[in-house]
Parts: sequence; structure tokens; C-alpha cells
Amino acid sequence: QNAFSSLLKPISDQIQAVQNFREKNRGSKMFNHLSAVSESIPALGWVAMAPKPGPFVKEMTDAAMFYTNRILKEYKDVDKKQVDWVKAYLSIWTELQAYIKEHHTIGLTWSKTGPVATEGAKPPSAAPAGVAPPPPGPPPPPAPAPSSFSMDDSASRSALFAQINRGEGITSGLRHVSDDMKTHKNPALKNQGGPVRSGPKPFTAPKPACNANPSQKTSPKAPPLLELEGKKWRVENQENATNLVISDTELKQVAYVFKCTNSTLQIKGKINSITLDNCKKLGLVFDDVVGIVEIINSRDVKVQVMGKVPTISINKTDGCHVYLSKSSLDCEVVSAKSSEMNILIPTEGGDFTEFPVPEQFKTVWNGQKLVTMVTEIAG
Repeated sequence: QNAFSSLLKPISDQIQAVQNFREKNRGSKMFNHLSAVSESIPALGWVAMAPKPGPFVKEMTDAAMFYTNRILKEYKDVDKKQVDWVKAYLSIWTELQAYIKEHHTIGLTWSKTGPVATEGAKPPSAAPAGVAPPPPGPPPPPAPAPSSFSMDDSASRSALFAQINRGEGITSGLRHVSDDMKTHKNPALKNQGGPVRSGPKPFTAPKPACNANPSQKTSPKAPPLLELEGKKWRVENQENATNLVISDTELKQVAYVFKCTNSTLQIKGKINSITLDNCKKLGLVFDDVVGIVEIINSRDVKVQVMGKVPTISINKTDGCHVYLSKSSLDCEVVSAKSSEMNILIPTEGGDFTEFPVPEQFKTVWNGQKLVTMVTEIAG
């Protein structure tokens, strides 16, 4: 595994560099493009994902599509080159999935007759001029038997099945055991010590040899930020900040809140859109939004609408409470891959009544199309 990790380290470092580049350019006009690449680039680590490398690549592709859909929405009728770029980029991962499905369905398959990976990865070293090269050393010891599925395992299993298929003939190789060799007939055998051999371990899927997602590595703590950059309010890396306020807003401005923890943010006035990304235990209070409020990759967040908002999108979020105002009861809530979502509706007495957003569904074929309905769980 150490050898495998060292082989993958160069590409792991490059994946990390791609993701760092995205983090350093959050104010870029091409941020959705950078995010699509950054979210999907860990798919290159599929070689370490057994036994399901194909689904792993698809999961990374789905993460990219969240941002490519934004690109298509923004440039569909404006710049055809951007649309073509989306199609070309996504085709990289769909073709990789097809390749994996054909050649490496349950994990990376190594050549049985190829060179040892660590030896093949070492660059040749030139001998000093004028000095005869040393004699070759002894051949390397045989590699230990792999714990994962390999061609040798397949051959041994084929031999086992061949013996089983012999039927009654398989007993012809057994020898007779006399009474003096049986422990229940000869108690003296029980007192004789001997090595205790454990049976073979059951076949288990190999674990990834290295961290396939370099984004999980620890990185230096970024400084907190609250500033207006062009038309975008950037609120980033805030921790335990309970009095964050954005008051000087305009209709054309947007707010992007990233990686804020245990904090509260109030946005006054009317703004175009708000995005919460990778936030934890964040409270957001805002007046009016003319576009959309998006909550992505977050946990335990609370959002309160004081005025009006047409759409709230919740994606890949665990724990989200949305407090609607009386003027925003017609708001559409769109959710995907999220849990523990609750919508709180105001009452005449000033309190709120909580309604959970369904998370479990049932899909049936009605003869013409698939019909999906909410599944109620009685408890």
C-alpha cells in the first residue's frame, strides 16, 4: 500500500493544486467553471476505489453537474462556446466511466506479467564515468500474496470448483481415519499440544490504498472575510461571529457565504440572490431576495425570511430550518440529497408551526411512465 500511495502522490498533489486554485479565485467570473473542475477532479483517484470505481466517478460527475447546470443556465443563449465546453468536459468523465465498466469493473486490475510497480517507477540511474557497474544483486523475493482479488485467486477458485464438480469422485482422495486417531475415541490426543492454525480469512473488498479525495487534507486556516467585491458580497471563514450585518445593499448585488461556523448574518434591504456554501450552525436573516436563496453542502443552518423570496434551494445539506414570513408563503422549496429539513409557517399568534419536508419517496410504473409519491411512515 505504501508503494501504491507513493505512485499516486504526484497526481494527488496536482488534484490538490487544482482545488487550491479554485479556493483562491472565488471572486472570478469563471468561478462556476473552476468549481465544476474542482468538484470532479478527485475522480482521477478511481484507481484506489475498489470494488466500485465506476460509481465513484459518477458521484464526482454529479458534483460537477451542479455547477455545469449553472453555466448552461447563464450562457445558453449568450455564448455557445461555454455550452460546448460543458459538453466536452462532462464527456471526459462519462467516457472514463465506460472504460472502467469494460476493463476495471470491481477495481484496478494489474498485469500478472508486468514489472514491479515500484521498480518501474524509479528513473534509471547512470553509473559514474570510468567505474565499472557493480554486479547485479540477487533476484528480488517473491511478492506476498495479495489480499485483494487477483488472477491467482481466480485460478485457485477455478481449481476448487473443478474438484467440487467431480461429485462423489472427490472422496477417492480421502484416507481412512482409524479409531486411535480420533480425539473422541482416544482421549490422550486432546492433551497433546500442537500449533493452532486459523482458517483462511473470508474474501473482503480491498480498501483504498490512498486518500482518493485530497480535499480532506488539513490546510492552513483562512482569515475571516466580509467585503463587497464588485457586485458580490463575500462572507467567508467566520467563526463564532454573532453580529454580522450587511446593510448597504442594492438590487443587483449577490451574497456568497462560505465556510462560516456558529455565526449569524443579517442582510438588510433587497438583494438579487444569496448562497450558503459549506456552512455549519449558521443563522441567516434577510429582508427580500428577488432571485433565489441556495443552501449547499451545509449542516444545521437556520434561514429566516422577513420579507419575500420566490425560491429556496437546499442541496446536500443535513439539517435546515426555514422560517417563512406571511408574505413569502408562496415560496417554492426545492431540495435534493438533503435531510432533516423543516419549513416553519407563521401563525396568527406570532409563533411558528413546523412542517417537515418529505425525505422518503415511492416510485411505481403505471404502464406509461414512472410516478413518484411521498411515502408516509407511521410511527
